[in-house]
Amino acid sequence: MKGECEVTTEQAVKTETKAGSLKTHLNKLSERKDLTFDEMAEAMQIILNETLSDSEVAAFLMALKAKGETVDEIASLVEVLRDNAMPLKRSMDNVMDNCGTGGDGSHSFNISTVSAFVLAGAGVTVAKHGNRSVTSRTGSSDVLAELGVSLDFDADDNARLLKDNNITFLFAPHVHPKLKQIMKVRQDLKVPTIFNLIGPLINPVKLEQQFLGTYNREQLVMMATVLKRLGRKRAVVINGAGYMDEASLAGENYFALLEGGAIYEEKFTPESVGLKSYPLEAIAGGDSSTNAEILRNVLEGDAAPAQRDTVLLNAGIGLYAAGRSDSIEAGIFMAKESISSGRALQKLEHLIKYSNKRGGQA
Repeated sequence: MKGECEVTTEQAVKTETKAGSLKTHLNKLSERKDLTFDEMAEAMQIILNETLSDSEVAAFLMALKAKGETVDEIASLVEVLRDNAMPLKRSMDNVMDNCGTGGDGSHSFNISTVSAFVLAGAGVTVAKHGNRSVTSRTGSSDVLAELGVSLDFDADDNARLLKDNNITFLFAPHVHPKLKQIMKVRQDLKVPTIFNLIGPLINPVKLEQQFLGTYNREQLVMMATVLKRLGRKRAVVINGAGYMDEASLAGENYFALLEGGAIYEEKFTPESVGLKSYPLEAIAGGDSSTNAEILRNVLEGDAAPAQRDTVLLNAGIGLYAAGRSDSIEAGIFMAKESISSGRALQKLEHLIKYSNKRGGQA
C-alpha cells in the first residue's frame, strides 16, 4: 500500500510541476476544504523544488492559516521537510527537544534556550532546534551566536556533541537549506503561520520525547496528536498563563500530556508546584546581548527570581516530559540541582569551546 501511495504522489507532483502552480491546492483551501496527507506533500514538494513567486508561497501559507491547519496537513509537512533536511546521524536513543512555536507576543527572554542547558545538565540529551527571530525580537540562534556558539555544526559535530555534551544546536536554515524562500516569506508576513506550528517539529534528529510550547491554547490536543503520529513516545504540549508558548508564573497553565499512546489534558498554577507567581513583565527580554546576559546569569545562579524560577519551571516540565521525573515538582528539584552544581553552565561552556576550536562560528 505504501508503494502505491508513493507512486501516486510522485505522479501528482509531476503533473502539478508541469503546471508550475499551486492552483489546485489553493482552490481547495479557498473553499475551506482540508488537504489530504498526500495533497499536502504534493504542495510542499512543489514549493521546495519549483520556482514560485513569494506571493504564491505567501498565499498558500495564509490560505492554510485562514482555513485552520489539520493533523494530516501538519504531519505531512513535517515529514516532507525532514526528508529534505541535511542528512544527520539519527541512531541515538532518548533524544528530546524543547521548543516553543513563537508567536505569543510576550517579548520574554529565551526561556526554552536557557532551559535546554539545564535539561542537559540534568542528564537529558537535547538536540536543540532553533532559528533567528521571526515573530519575536530575539531567536534562539541570535542569543547563542552572541555567546559564541556555531550555527553550522555538521552531522559529525552534532553526533559528537550529543554524545559528549548532552546538547547540540541545530540552526534551522543550515539543516533545512530548501526553506530559504519560505523563511523570507515568513519574515515579510510577520504573522504566525503553519511554520510556527511546525518549527519545533522538524528537528532532523529522531526524537523520542518532546516539550513543546504553543501560543494557541485550543491546539494543545491537536499538537499532541501530531507528536503521537510522528512517533514521539512521551511529550508535553503547553500553553502558559497569558497565552505564552512557555510555562508561565503569571497564572494558570494548561497542557496536554502524551503518555503510553494516550493524551491527557491537565492544568496547574505556580503555587501548585511550589513556586511563586510573577507578572509577565518580570521576564521581559531584549536584544540578543541582553538575552545572552540573562541566559548566563541564570546558569551562573545570579538571575532575578522571576527569571530563575521561570527557567526552573520549564526545565522541570521538560524533565517530566522526558520521563526523568514522575512529577513537575520533582523535575523542578532536579533543575535546581543542574544549576547549583554548575553542570548546566558546563554544557554551555563546552558548546562555546567546541565552536571556537573548530573555527566555524557563523
